[in-house]
Amino acid sequence: MSSKKAAHARGKAAHARGKAAHARGKAAPLVWIVSGPSGSGKTTLCEALLKEKFWRDRLLRSVSYTTRPLRKGERGGRDYVRVTQKRFLALKAHGGLLESERIFGSYYGTPRQVLDDARRAGKDALLCIDVKGAQTVRRRLKKRAASIFVVPPTIEILMDRLRRRSTEEKKEIVRRLKRVRIELSYARFYDYVLVNGDFREALRNLKSILLAKRCEGVYVRSFGKAAR
Repeated sequence: MSSKKAAHARGKAAHARGKAAHARGKAAPLVWIVSGPSGSGKTTLCEALLKEKFWRDRLLRSVSYTTRPLRKGERGGRDYVRVTQKRFLALKAHGGLLESERIFGSYYGTPRQVLDDARRAGKDALLCIDVKGAQTVRRRLKKRAASIFVVPPTIEILMDRLRRRSTEEKKEIVRRLKRVRIELSYARFYDYVLVNGDFREALRNLKSILLAKRCEGVYVRSFGKAAR
């Protein structure tokens, strides 16, 4: 058996043990946090990952709430759930959000419900969120969260990607460019840093990180009575 097939088999075995423990003990799922500056490709990587049945069976992606208008190509319920500011603040006040941030005048937040949904499904949760929101989740969940920061090979490539975007107004792109260096400074707080230069290679590396974590004894034992 090749090393790739062996790793895949170990990942499946770890998932089966973890899922069984989820069902028995209703243990909390592991929460995967994926962040990175605008233009890093974090969202595209998560979407590509979930196109594969293997990962759809193991990960439940959270769909964030936002008060901003959906951009061209975005679909409500798939990319974001758009709500009014009044509704958003009510959700936050009643503890309905795992984390929330205000970015460029609009609110974004992760529904707390995703943790319960993932636990019932016997899956891990996948959050594609902002760096400050990621800090909040890591602080609240501690070892129940694993984090990946996606970066481009160079800042010049990142800026070029943002300038070539056709889904945003020029004014918003300028604001995002100014924010890039702030976002990059958060990379040191993450468990993994993933360079997205060649997309296929970055996707392979993302899968490798997920599989490696599934094969860790610590991860398997975190599901209550699950054993290695």
